[in-house]
Amino acid sequence: MDDVVDLDVFGLELFKKVSFLKKVKNHPPAPFLRRLDHLEKASEFMSNGYLFKRILDVLFASAILILSLPIFVLIAIAIKLDSKGPIFYNALRAGKKYKIFKFHKFRSMVVDAEEQVQHMSHLNQYEDANNGVTFLKIKNDPRVTRVGKFLRKTSLDELPQMFNVLKGDMSLVGNRPLPLREAESLTTNDYIERFMAPAGITGLWQITKSSKPNMTAEERIDLDIIYAQRGNLISDLKIMIKTPGVLFQNVDN
Repeated sequence: MDDVVDLDVFGLELFKKVSFLKKVKNHPPAPFLRRLDHLEKASEFMSNGYLFKRILDVLFASAILILSLPIFVLIAIAIKLDSKGPIFYNALRAGKKYKIFKFHKFRSMVVDAEEQVQHMSHLNQYEDANNGVTFLKIKNDPRVTRVGKFLRKTSLDELPQMFNVLKGDMSLVGNRPLPLREAESLTTNDYIERFMAPAGITGLWQITKSSKPNMTAEERIDLDIIYAQRGNLISDLKIMIKTPGVLFQNVDN
């Protein structure tokens, strides 16, 4: 048994839920899925401002992609000279309402980084997270390449996600799309509302973590839920204004 749901709960999108679980099970390794007693009604995110948000996303993403074309070329050359492997890192992520899509970044790690995860659990800074929540954060991650460390420090590895924004998989502002192994640990009533917000490149968590680097997994989820409940165009603009100040990050933290 993977989940138990209440069919009488208003707002339950059973097909999307089943589709998500099926896709997760088709992409091993997948830990045992936790029991879901029922799906609470979650507010529809920004129902009145969605069109304006989408227009803003397309305009900004298009402009950034056009202006950054020379940077794309330079980064591609640097990655190829630094280590063997592809220029881009493409992986499955779970976004709004558990929609699974292919997520794009510049590759900042060695090619077998995913295979090394199971041997590095003892380094996870989120290891003591309660309630089964699974996040991965490793200080001084040995899988990161020399160029990758620079890309992460400057957040330039995120540039290819502008294609995700144009396709509608993501928004400029939202909650970070999660790897499937993390998303399936957040399908209970306590956490499911964070998936009612769009997947985003930047968000409330990103602008908060710079002043609170040792944030717990539950504190991170709380910020995601707050954004899902209260997010609007005004708060999006405020987050976008604050984002440049946190772009240069310490990748060791």
